[in-house]
Formats: sequence, structure tokens, C-alpha cells
Amino acid sequence: MKYETTIHRRFESDGVPYVYSASSAAIVALDELSAAVLEHFATPGGAALETLDCSQLEVVDDAVAEQQETFEQMVALGILRPLGEVVPPAPTLPAKPFPLTTLVLNVTNKCNLSCTYCYEYGDDRIAEPKKADGTPKAPRMSVETACKSIDFLMESSGARREVTVTFFGGETLLNFEAIREAAMYARQRATECGKRVNFSLTTNATLLKDEIIDFLVEYQFGVNVSIDGGRGDHDRHRTFKSGRGSYEAIVPRIQKLLVANRGKGRPIGARVTLTAGMKEVSETYRHLTEDIGFDHVGFAPVTSSSDQDYALGDAHMGEILHEFGILADQYVEAALDNRMHGFSNINDLVQELHQGINKAHPCGAGLGLLGVSTEGELGLCHRFVESGAHEVGNINDGIDQKKRSDFLERGHIQNKVACHECFARPHCSGGCYHEAYVRYDDPAQPNLHYCEWIRAWTELGLRTYGRIANANPGFLARFDMPYRSATGPQTVPSRGENNESESKAS
Repeated sequence: MKYETTIHRRFESDGVPYVYSASSAAIVALDELSAAVLEHFATPGGAALETLDCSQLEVVDDAVAEQQETFEQMVALGILRPLGEVVPPAPTLPAKPFPLTTLVLNVTNKCNLSCTYCYEYGDDRIAEPKKADGTPKAPRMSVETACKSIDFLMESSGARREVTVTFFGGETLLNFEAIREAAMYARQRATECGKRVNFSLTTNATLLKDEIIDFLVEYQFGVNVSIDGGRGDHDRHRTFKSGRGSYEAIVPRIQKLLVANRGKGRPIGARVTLTAGMKEVSETYRHLTEDIGFDHVGFAPVTSSSDQDYALGDAHMGEILHEFGILADQYVEAALDNRMHGFSNINDLVQELHQGINKAHPCGAGLGLLGVSTEGELGLCHRFVESGAHEVGNINDGIDQKKRSDFLERGHIQNKVACHECFARPHCSGGCYHEAYVRYDDPAQPNLHYCEWIRAWTELGLRTYGRIANANPGFLARFDMPYRSATGPQTVPSRGENNESESKAS
């Protein structure tokens, strides 16, 4: 019988050869024998084990036995398969019911800033500002709706022992009353249900004051602050409605939060939206961690249609990848010294690689995570709240399971044919649903405009992982626990129980 290699990627880290399997998400360091076995079966049309002869290799003592053992290991890891084998299709959905892990409460759809790239209020907006009868939607979530949302999460989380409540906006802190009351109620309900509840919040930091800071620290909120770097980059897009930049107003408030939180709460992160014309990513990272004091920084390319003047083109994405490589080098340097580095993008990717995450969906939208509008409507995620077509129920009547199942089936990696030959699919799984909807008017469409970049980013992650595994493998043991991203509300791995992902809202 002939065997052939499955989709894989070979790479080197500091001279050590590796192979990464797209079918199993396994990473294997190759010695001389395993490299010879891989090359033997990588020939077009496959090859038979009987024709493999590794007896001349210096590392081989018993050629037949060692070849057989290595061959069997590669088959077990999904790197080799019988030629022409018909692989049974993976289940398009996980077993029902799908218990929730994270609920994102959009406590307000209003904001005190006018960020040019905002997907909620800009040219790429998909939310409908009015109801079907033409009346405006509630600008803020009532305390009653917020608490009902907590009840819904507790009931919908099934046997899960840990859940997350994420507060989002607009500018989230415009409705601090609902946040405070919902968090206190969630702790009470979690105790009654025998669960642990975590809290996360995203804010532009303009409304941080002592009362709010004290509450966030006491309740150990995971806080993400939207800030785009130094004054020039931040004020270019993140302005008040008057046109005045917000950098000067937020930095003292952020630093007060950081001081109050240090040693008491969870790490505080910066969330940077990357747009055309910004300073180098590495300089932005340095400024946010050293000058301001953030614990970690995550970078996200702007989600926009390509005709926006702040949109990122291929040249921009190449520059970003180069800068990510600089930060990855710093991450490795810290890891070899058993220190954590605050570049959360590479930290999350290395953690996924270490745990062998293999996602059937790109994130937890509609799966372990749902968004809630100010009026209690359930959306696929915080970005689809109030978008009409992507509503999947409400907190009073529950989830429309048919809509939910239809969406998850369409978004499953099995139905994204363009992704099937890609080695990066375990981590990308086609990319962000919202980005796909903005670009292609179809959330289930793979983000083909990002494919080359995602492959290059994944390879950077693989090389980074390999460098750490070579020189200080003990550092990776910290990732043996269940996946928890550094950058915010989690659900899935968050990304992925049973190879299904749940995602962070950031």
C-alpha cells in the first residue's frame, strides 16, 4: 500500500528542522530518520514503505524496526495517510446543546468619541439604528435587561463551571450603572449555581474615575483599553466629537488604573487598531509598555472596506509582519530568560500551537459566545449585535437554534473549500466573520484577501515556538493549562473545546 503526506509545513528554528501538520496541528522536530521518511512519502503519487531504505543513515541501528516505528508515528500524527484514502467528513457541528461560555453585553450603543474607523458608527456600519417600526433602539441597556442577561447566561452555560461576562459598547463606561449592578448580580448568581464568573471590559478610558477604577480592581475585571499608540497616531483617528484628540485626556486616567490594579487585579491590556500611516509597531509597543505601563499589548489590523483612506494594503501588511517579527524576537529573548513578554498576539499564537488547537470555526461567535443588544436581542457576537439579519434570538425567549445551527454549519471549515489546502487553517479557519461580511457581504466567506499574510504570520509563530522549544522547553509548560488568552474576554480557546472555538471580544 502506498502512503502520501497530508497538508503540512516544514520550517526551521535556529537550524532545527520541524514539520507542522494541518490535519492534526502537531509540531514535530525532525531528526535525520524522520526527515528521510517525510521526504520519501512526499513524492508525487505517494510511495510504499517497502521502498524506503534508511539503512545508510548514521543514526539508524536497526533500519527496519526504526523505519517502521517512525512511519507509524507519522501516520498516528496525521502527517501520512494511505494514498487516495477517502477521509470521512468531520461533523459540521459539535454535539448539541451548545453551552455558552461568554456573553458580551453591549450596554450602550452610544459613544463620546468619533473614531474614524469605528465599525459601529462609520461607513462600514452594519447595525440598524432603528427597530422595524421605525422607532430608535434604546441607547443604553437597562439594569433589568443586564440582570436578565446574567440569568440567561447562567441557564445557557449548562455544566460549564466557569463563565465570562464581557461589557462592551459604544463607550462601555457611559453605562457604568448597568455594569456595576450586573457584575454584583452575576457574582450572586454564580455562587447560587456553583460557578465561577469572570468579568472583562473594553473602554476608551475617557470616563475612568476613582469610583470606577476601584470597582474594576475589586471585581478583578480584565480590562482592554483602546489606544493606538503615541499622541500623533492615537489622535489621528480617536477624537472627541469636537475633533479634539483624546490622548491627553486618557493617559493620566490609564496610569491611575494601572497603579491601582498592580498586584491586585488581572493584567491591563492595550488594544491597538492598526491603520495606514502609523508609526512602527515596535515603537508603539515600547511606548505603551514602557512609557505608559500597560501589562500587554494586542494589535489588530483595521476592519474596513478597501476604499477607506485608513485601510491597509499589501505593503502595509508586509511592514506589520516585519514589525511583528521584531516583537517576536523580543518575546523569545524573554522566554529564554523565563520571563513573560507583553506581545499578546504572539503569546496567544504560541499557546495555541503548544496546545494543538485545531479550530473548526474561526472564533466562538454563535457557538460559546453571543452578543446582547441594549434591548436584549441576541447577536452572533458583539460586532453583529443590532444588525438585523444576524439576530439569533433574545434573552427572554432564548436562542433560535435553527438560525444558530445554520450559521455554524455555513461557517464550518469543511464548507470553506478554499481553506482545505492551507497549512494555516487550524488557527485561521477562514478568518473573522465580521471582516468577511464587510468585504464580501457574506460572513461565511473566507477572508481570501488575508491568506498570504495569515500564512506568513502562522509561520512566524511556528518558528518562534520552535526557537523556544529548542532552547528552553520548560517555558512552554505554562501553556499546559486550558487556553486563556492574554488579551481579554475568553471563551475559546477560547478558542476551542472539542476543536470548536470561542472567541474573545476585543
